[in-house]
Amino acid sequence: MDSATASGTVKPAGSLKVALAYCTCFILWGSTWSVVKVGLEDLPPLRFLGTRMLVAGLFLLPFARSRGRVDARTGGRIAALGLLQLAVPFGLLFFAQQWIPSSWAALLFSTFPLWLLLIGRVLMPDQPLTPGKLLAASLGAVGVVVLHSSGVEGLALSGKVLLGVVMTLVAVAIIAVANVLARRYMSHVPAQVLVFGQTLSSAVPLLALSFLLEADSPGNWTPRAMGAVFYLAVFGTAFTYLCLYWLLPRISLTALGAMALLDTLVAVVLGVAFLGEPFTLSLVVGGALILGGAALANVLPKEATPRPTDEGTPS
Repeated sequence: MDSATASGTVKPAGSLKVALAYCTCFILWGSTWSVVKVGLEDLPPLRFLGTRMLVAGLFLLPFARSRGRVDARTGGRIAALGLLQLAVPFGLLFFAQQWIPSSWAALLFSTFPLWLLLIGRVLMPDQPLTPGKLLAASLGAVGVVVLHSSGVEGLALSGKVLLGVVMTLVAVAIIAVANVLARRYMSHVPAQVLVFGQTLSSAVPLLALSFLLEADSPGNWTPRAMGAVFYLAVFGTAFTYLCLYWLLPRISLTALGAMALLDTLVAVVLGVAFLGEPFTLSLVVGGALILGGAALANVLPKEATPRPTDEGTPS
């Protein structure tokens, strides 16, 4: 097992390897925003997302098989974690973005580090809230606000907008819960098995919802659409989540939260570099705040990861 031994003891890794995996996650995730835009021009969202997860799961199948089997109880927990990590929050975000613009969604998602710290404090007693952690998370959140300051003006609050805001915050909180649970209880499961189980368990409900809700929506499987599905499945899902689950027991929750802010910065920078979006002062200031928060998050000491036990795991 690469991620951990069967007893739950995490293998040590060099700082360079950890840094490379960390950068891989936020750079690849930052690149997915523009690829998603391309795919949505040809495919309805739930079908696009469900197919992405299905392809990712099938891609990981031989790697998961090489790691051996897990018992039925662990398999059920992996499937449940897949619903928490992927299917439920992505579904909520999809419906929410019908009523709020992407800039609002990005701003609301910037609360992820704070949710992660609060939920980690509740579910993992050895993860105390400290001034350094709160400062790192707050710097990043403020940086995202500055980045998107021009895109949130003039939106009138209505019932649907407020519902979209609530759904987005609930989705972010659910993702934070899933990450904390994976860090606490799943460090003994090989990353290949964990990501394989999660992607397939999320693909089934997403494709079922697509069948029910998008039956009349046209889908054009153009080379562009298939390329977008392949990129997002292999690089934006399988590869990045393998890195993420390998990283979970090796980095702090604060550093994990900063990763979500860094991929927003990457997305904005790529928009400037390749999509002709304007280079503004808000990009410079917001980017500096995000980088400062991420740097602080990664130099704070990492708390010990608790060993998973059957007695401590949820049923």
